[in-house]
Amino acid sequence: MMMMPGKTPVQENLLGLSWHDSTWIPVLNPSNVMDYFTERSNPFYDRLCNNEIIKMQRLSPDQLTTMTGTEYILLHVQEPILYVIRKQNRISPTAATAIANYYIIAGVVYQAPDLGSIVSSRVLSTIHHLQSAFDEASGCSRYHPSKGYSWDFKNGKALATKKETPVRDEPGSLFQRQRVDMLLAELVRKFPLPVPKPVHQAAEPPIEIKQEPKDRSEKKDMKPPPEKKPRVN
Repeated sequence: MMMMPGKTPVQENLLGLSWHDSTWIPVLNPSNVMDYFTERSNPFYDRLCNNEIIKMQRLSPDQLTTMTGTEYILLHVQEPILYVIRKQNRISPTAATAIANYYIIAGVVYQAPDLGSIVSSRVLSTIHHLQSAFDEASGCSRYHPSKGYSWDFKNGKALATKKETPVRDEPGSLFQRQRVDMLLAELVRKFPLPVPKPVHQAAEPPIEIKQEPKDRSEKKDMKPPPEKKPRVN
């Protein structure tokens, strides 16, 4: 709440804010996420709520249903990455009116936008793009006294190329690495990898080399070549 002299207090828009506490992120779980959200440094937490009264009086959280007024409850859990907390006005033990929703992703708290904020943002975005299109089109219009109006897209701003800046890959945080390792370990536990069976190769039989006995009779039958006699003149 912002106070200005001579004017009514202006409520700060929390849709553009985020909050986190690095000491809680590695140990965040469904049992302590409400303690994490009710930290005094959290700008989304109203210290005048019933949760603060129960916290100071050390009562059980079940006592919230017996009280009336503003309170915070854990609405949805998608462990280990997403937690949704609702701020609501307790009217009776069975009736409560929602005021706002907050979601915690990777330990960072954001306020969920309401329907009016979403529609307003989309309308403003549409108007901005339409105005940019009209400004770009008007920059390509040309006027000549004898020819009248014409379009020149070659020399206009419509075909101007923009250099794209390369996106650098940021290293993962400690929270992301721990949560990814935990998810992978859980998947391996649920779906274990099949153990490959050892393949036994059949031993090849030894190759026997048979040596045929040499025929000695061939050597005996072989005769030496005839001797050459000197020629007599």
